[in-house]
Amino acid sequence: MSVDPLPDELLSSWLHRLALANGIAPSSFAGVLGLGDGMWSPRLDLLLPREIAALLFDQSGVPHEAISPMATTGCALTPLLLPLRENARRHRSTWMQYCPRCLADDDAPYFRRRWRLATRISCFVHGFGLRDRCPACRHGIATFDQVDLVPQHFCARCGFDLRGAAKVPIKTAARRLERAIDDICRVEAVKGSPATSDLVPRLLRAPKAIDAGSAKSLTSLSTSARIRCFELLAAGPLDWLVAGQDAVVAHRRRSILAAGGHDGLIAGLADFLEKHQKRPRSDRPTQPSAGLADLLTAYLRVAGDWTASKLHRDLPAQRA
Repeated sequence: MSVDPLPDELLSSWLHRLALANGIAPSSFAGVLGLGDGMWSPRLDLLLPREIAALLFDQSGVPHEAISPMATTGCALTPLLLPLRENARRHRSTWMQYCPRCLADDDAPYFRRRWRLATRISCFVHGFGLRDRCPACRHGIATFDQVDLVPQHFCARCGFDLRGAAKVPIKTAARRLERAIDDICRVEAVKGSPATSDLVPRLLRAPKAIDAGSAKSLTSLSTSARIRCFELLAAGPLDWLVAGQDAVVAHRRRSILAAGGHDGLIAGLADFLEKHQKRPRSDRPTQPSAGLADLLTAYLRVAGDWTASKLHRDLPAQRA
């Protein structure tokens, strides 16, 4: 039996659904793929061996081009993935987050790739904070260890239906900052972008911006701790994300932070940068007809965002 991958589905989530469709508990499905015990499916999220990919293709009929994108192999934002950790204390991260309302709305509940990022603290669809534990037993998500034929939205430890978890409130300013950071990542993580090597370390060090004595990385914090971190970051200056950059990158980041999230704007800008990065250096014009700051400002003007007026006031100083 085969099941089709769902939008933005994580490879491990699809594997768990594939196992259940074939009457095999997820923990036993590891043996079908020739793997050992433990966090077998989350490990495949990070690196899918060629022979296992071929086996999945041969047996499921799902093409390679649909299977490979579900993994996180080679992603520029890989250092921001939550670490694989079966057991964690209250303020330490676990490997997977989820939105109870998304799971409740799904015809076939599944886990999203975007929920693996430490920079994600809320659901962009429902506006509530994510969870990284079962609210009943406080264990992390362990579908890979499920020994019964039970859908993956039931806790593998205690059987609690994760769809019934209570809503997690989150301040608007924190959600706005989260969206802006997500937009910055989408723009600067395009293939070949030199800004990515600077962006990722800054995001990992974000907790230090609110606690100079803290040695914790963003990926080491639980979801509840990261929500609190983002709320504190949103209440203070954002120089930690911008300072020390060249004028173009700094202005782009400040503009996106001011905008607070424009899907159409960012999609267009990321597409522009992706094409620009892929062009051979000899074919690139030495004097582009429009700079990135001008492009971003034009998008904001079309979107009618209130920040457009602020950007026009700032542009002369930036260009000077």
